Amino acid sequence: MLVIVAPGQGAQTPGFLSPWLEIPEFRDRISAWSEIVELDLVTYGTTAGADEIRDTAVAQPLLVAAALASFETLGVRPDMVAGHSVGELAAAAMAGVLTPEQALALVRERGRAMAKAAAVTETGMSAVLGGAEEDVLAAISKHGLTPANMNGAGQIVAGGTRAQLEAFAAEPPEKARVRPLAVAGAFHTVHMAPAVDHLRAEAAALTPADPSVTLLSNSDGAAVAGGGEFLDRLVNQVANPVRWDACMATMAERGVTAVIELLPGGTLTGLARRALPGVKTVALKTPADLDTAREVLK
Repeated sequence: MLVIVAPGQGAQTPGFLSPWLEIPEFRDRISAWSEIVELDLVTYGTTAGADEIRDTAVAQPLLVAAALASFETLGVRPDMVAGHSVGELAAAAMAGVLTPEQALALVRERGRAMAKAAAVTETGMSAVLGGAEEDVLAAISKHGLTPANMNGAGQIVAGGTRAQLEAFAAEPPEKARVRPLAVAGAFHTVHMAPAVDHLRAEAAALTPADPSVTLLSNSDGAAVAGGGEFLDRLVNQVANPVRWDACMATMAERGVTAVIELLPGGTLTGLARRALPGVKTVALKTPADLDTAREVLK
């Protein structure tokens, strides 16, 4: 059983689109979608620097466009799809809940709204690696932070104000390492509440279809059968924790045998290798990985 997954914010790196744009169909899609998101995705994916593509209003459309273009180029039909955070919009398009164009228009608004919300207060996120889960969660709570990403495989991401994060880093949980993340705000926390209202208004104009393949939700890892319900969950998820650990638990329960992570791959397959032993994993980083991914299915 194959699951195709789409990465979230932070997976982007300078120039990651460069080798892919040599594929004419890929370049055509990225160019066309640039008009929808009102950004020059070719430039942002090739010559832009790390700070430019860290901007939430840029990073989110860039990631969803890259994931969907690599999915179309791969040309493989999965049994299950899932996306991490903003990757849920790519997953919604892969499952047919939204068209790619609808997903990209919505991620344009999501990125802008979250960037605006992040500008209100100086906030951020830090990854906590290792330590006992109960100790990590207790320490996060003690400092008034939110466990914004429950990623599984010994990784939890805390979100909150810069002051809270600095105090947390100075008093880390036992046997754990705290690593600040290069993101522009405390995503999936109460600090993103203003963005939820904007996104809900934008989503209200859409008529989602029911998914054509099994589609997992970040809310609780459950497979969601209704397109309307998935879209509601996707909107609310902006200010609520991502339960990627629960998504991987569902993958294990459903008997997933292979995981392909769309461009820019690496983060989610890394988690899968630790949490889903024995499952084959392929991360799409360069076009050379396409054949490797197709071979997994033979």
